[in-house]
Amino acid sequence: MSSTWYRPMAARGADEPHRAATPLELLFDLCFVVAVAQAAAGLHHAIAEHHVGQGVLGYGMVFFAIWWAWMNFTWFASAYDTDDTAYRATTLVQIAGALVLAAGVGRALDHGDFAVITYGYVVMRLAMVTQWLRAAKADPDHRRTALRYAAGITVVQIGWLVRLALPQQWLLPAFFVLLLAEIAVPALAERGATTPWHPGHIAERYGLFTLIVLGESILAATNAVRSAVDEGHGSVNLFGVAAAGLVIVFSLWWLYFDRPSEDLLTSLSASLRWGYGHLVIFASAGAVGAGLEVAVDLRTGKGEVSELVAGMATAVPVALYLLGVWALHVLPRGRSPLAIAFPVVAVLVALSPLAGASLYVTAVLVALLVLVGLPAPRSRQAGGGQP
Repeated sequence: MSSTWYRPMAARGADEPHRAATPLELLFDLCFVVAVAQAAAGLHHAIAEHHVGQGVLGYGMVFFAIWWAWMNFTWFASAYDTDDTAYRATTLVQIAGALVLAAGVGRALDHGDFAVITYGYVVMRLAMVTQWLRAAKADPDHRRTALRYAAGITVVQIGWLVRLALPQQWLLPAFFVLLLAEIAVPALAERGATTPWHPGHIAERYGLFTLIVLGESILAATNAVRSAVDEGHGSVNLFGVAAAGLVIVFSLWWLYFDRPSEDLLTSLSASLRWGYGHLVIFASAGAVGAGLEVAVDLRTGKGEVSELVAGMATAVPVALYLLGVWALHVLPRGRSPLAIAFPVVAVLVALSPLAGASLYVTAVLVALLVLVGLPAPRSRQAGGGQP
């Protein structure tokens, strides 16, 4: 792979053929795995210790920081990746910030201390500002857009640092104000001249991050098998948790990747809805793994939560995931059996803890949803076609 010290950051072509994720982007994703794993582990422990509300709120706040930093890098790279030394070095600084953020997840979820997370997040975002300034210098057609990004991101980062000095009662309201400010930056910056991101590349990158968060559920299923083998606590039940967990995660994977999605990124408004809406898909997929870990705790006697709470810990994120995929991948394609089946199954999954055996009911329901989406087998005409 060729590299020079510095190239002008000219815009990439939105119709560039054979555009795929780069090794640097894959390294970026790999380091974000650490942050996602820490967030899911924190949610698991919070639920197990009866701090459900606090754990869900903290998980949501932490996951927003992870997702937003990842998303901004992804869309920028799709439009301006030069793969020169300066670009690589700046991206590595962002990765270092992601690892600092990951190191602070425990303190944030256990004690409400977001200082370390904030420092890591600001490092990532200010490194992103330098990338936008490079783009502004080299791309006159999108200079105003790039400068809007740089200015908007900088102002919001100052806000995050100021938030650390606020009284305790102002921290949560300030978080949501700054969250809205972060989300508003792309919508305001892209007015007039939209950056030339690549639809196929964006769809691939989002698919890769979906695999990352689904990996947390694979880990939880593996832990169930390990507990059954190593500790001998209700091994049959634990193997059942592992089997149900695998059916769930395989089905969630299938439902997301069943159809290509780059054709849905047809305009700025559609892309903003698609990009922002994935927060629900990503966060809920990560939470499924935490819910499966709670189910393992319940069956090994380590957890003190009720069967109802343990069931909701998996059922609710699965239902949210289904609604996210339905809204972003199914509804835009028009009426179909899946457009009706998705919300129906999501509601049934969300209600399944009330009926008991929620994990197994959820596994059956999502597997049936996969079957609904399968194309009908084609009948072979007599005397024609391949055998």
